[in-house]
Amino acid sequence: MALYRFIIDSLPSAVLTVNADLKITGFNPWAEKVTGYSAKEALGQYCGEILQGGRCHAHCPLRTVLNGHRAVSLVETTIVSKWGETIPVRMNTAGLFDDNDHLIGGVESFQDISRLKSLEREKDNLISMLAHDMKSSLTIIGGFALRLLKKARQIDDEKKNKYLGIIKNESSKLESLINDFLEFSRLQTGRLKLNFSATSLDKELMEISDSYQVKASQSGLKLELQNEKELSIIDADASQIRRVFTNLLDNAIKFSKKQGTITITTKETAENVIVKVKDEGIGIARNELPYIFDSFHRGKGAEKKEGFGLGLAGVKAIVEGHGGRVIVKNEPVKGSVFTVVLPKVKDTIK
Repeated sequence: MALYRFIIDSLPSAVLTVNADLKITGFNPWAEKVTGYSAKEALGQYCGEILQGGRCHAHCPLRTVLNGHRAVSLVETTIVSKWGETIPVRMNTAGLFDDNDHLIGGVESFQDISRLKSLEREKDNLISMLAHDMKSSLTIIGGFALRLLKKARQIDDEKKNKYLGIIKNESSKLESLINDFLEFSRLQTGRLKLNFSATSLDKELMEISDSYQVKASQSGLKLELQNEKELSIIDADASQIRRVFTNLLDNAIKFSKKQGTITITTKETAENVIVKVKDEGIGIARNELPYIFDSFHRGKGAEKKEGFGLGLAGVKAIVEGHGGRVIVKNEPVKGSVFTVVLPKVKDTIK
């Protein structure tokens, strides 16, 4: 049994085992990583409570196996994490038998395929963006350049300067697009360098809040920082953590309605520090929530906003590089809440 447990715990995949009553009897470190639940929290619980937030799929693979059917392989489905995230997974399920070949439970292994699904969408977003944004800017640049070349003598200086200004603006958009591509490449290839040191989140958030007061005020907004208590020092890359929260505040300001309030709140648990950035903006449509952290994704409410949508993908990459997670919840029209969960000590599971 000890060898069996050692093998299960060493597998590079989330694995759980259940008894005949669908109560969890085994829960390896990767299952903890994917679901957010510790083994202590999961053991003895009904598997639907841990994997589906209390609701079980009608075609639950474990239930199918325990009803005497053969193993279920490579099923793509979703689970619900401790934090309320819907996570796409690829799952394999089989029965567990005693020495007399009696069915006594089931084993389920699953892999988080969020990254794979995200890359598929990002590829589609990239193609769509190239077809639209780059072609649009190049068409405008080419059109005004041709006009200047063909009718240089007939165009007065005022119009020339206007046309040149348009060309410059469109060139800047292309430069921004190229910079986003470079950033996208760094995120995809894991070349985002993080330099960890003892970091005071209280200090970083206070400085960020102070520096954004004017920007918020100019947009007709109020910015509040609410600390439940002094946070513990954490192991983090301070400059990248600043980038996370400046990006979230930039988004909150960009999409908030005038006279609204942006609130930063903090709290601490035994293992993590938790920071929430809440706005009273346009919110995010429910059908767009699964894609909000994709590179180059631009939601319906952001169609007329500048930028190509790399910011939140960067936020997610930085937070996950710290062993943490970022979750978004919202009510369309009422606003959004971005929750950043950072471990006090960086998670060692890669």
